[in-house]
Amino acid sequence: MKRLALFLVFIWSLFAFLAQAKEKLVIGQAWPLTGPLAGAARLSAGTTYEMWVKEVNKKGGIYVKQYGKRLPVELKVYDNESDIGKTVRLLEKLILEDKVDFVLPPWGTAWLYAAANVCNKYGYVLIGGAGGATKLKELTLPYFFQVLNFAETQGPALAQIFKEVGVKSAAIYYRSDLHGLEYAGILAPYFKQLGIQIKVIKGFPPDVVKDFTPFLKEASAAGVDAFVVACYPHESVAITEQAIGSNINFNAIWFSVGPYDPVVYRDTFGSNVVEGVMGGGAWNAKSSPGAAELVKKHKEYFGVEPAYWGTLYFYSSLEHFQQAIEKAGTLDQKAVRDVLAKSKFNTSLGPYWYDERQILAKECHPGQIGQWQKGIFEVIDTGPKRTAPPVYPKPNWPKKK
Repeated sequence: MKRLALFLVFIWSLFAFLAQAKEKLVIGQAWPLTGPLAGAARLSAGTTYEMWVKEVNKKGGIYVKQYGKRLPVELKVYDNESDIGKTVRLLEKLILEDKVDFVLPPWGTAWLYAAANVCNKYGYVLIGGAGGATKLKELTLPYFFQVLNFAETQGPALAQIFKEVGVKSAAIYYRSDLHGLEYAGILAPYFKQLGIQIKVIKGFPPDVVKDFTPFLKEASAAGVDAFVVACYPHESVAITEQAIGSNINFNAIWFSVGPYDPVVYRDTFGSNVVEGVMGGGAWNAKSSPGAAELVKKHKEYFGVEPAYWGTLYFYSSLEHFQQAIEKAGTLDQKAVRDVLAKSKFNTSLGPYWYDERQILAKECHPGQIGQWQKGIFEVIDTGPKRTAPPVYPKPNWPKKK
């Protein structure tokens, strides 16, 4: 009996020693450091994760009761080269070989869809990032939490704005992938429901088409009021450049992904050039005190404004995640997952919580649709989140000097 007691004391002491011996919290990520997504991914979300890690470590790390101390965060990032298959392999490496404590999401809807399935398979919490798909709701993924707003909420918001300003007809073009197909599939019925005629609806191979002038000319010939494209940032930039070069304009121009970024989009062309262009999002420094502070903080760290879609969502999701770990008091995936699913915490976004589907509650969204107005990406949703009324019709492209 005495030997058993001594053995139990030894085991307890060993566990206590091992607990104290943990010196850091390692979080892994498969991210597009290279490839077609790299530039937009860094500016629209990559800086957010870097900033969060720096802010957490400035305060000594995340307090974990299990270890009785704060653990500084180390972010371990592998380059997925903008490839979905490589994303899956790298996530498995992070989980199975590196045995990281947690993982962060990749960039892009199809990539996020793949990552959510991998993480759920191995029982790893995955806080969603840049991307969102209605299809994810159809799956049973108890370890996945959807953060970003997407077609499900942006579609009806855009349709309501178009109805308000008097759009009568539209042309819809979309990437033929999960992102584009979902946006087109949601936008079309909402437009029709509100009496907006769809004169053109057409998909294009993602990351293959470089010349979009045939689409611009087709929509112009059809005489549509609104030119709507579900695409990614490099495509938004290319289409805008070609529209300016061809001097083809519409009363409303909207891109799902791209305009929200002041560096990649606004500053590429100039504030006066993109005046009136709409995009998915949206928030700005006027959205809340926390939003204003985040803009200030991002400028201090990186010298530029943040992206006015994901940054506020992602940073707030990480603040919520940190508080969930601290409340759980452990790094156990299921324990943290259970706290995430049930808890409301204050963040830069304001009160933040997930609904019963583990999707960020709609009440938390700062906005759905943004529009460039005098250098500010204004929230133009109908309702209380609006920071400015929509400009319609969109001004003509400035004449070349």
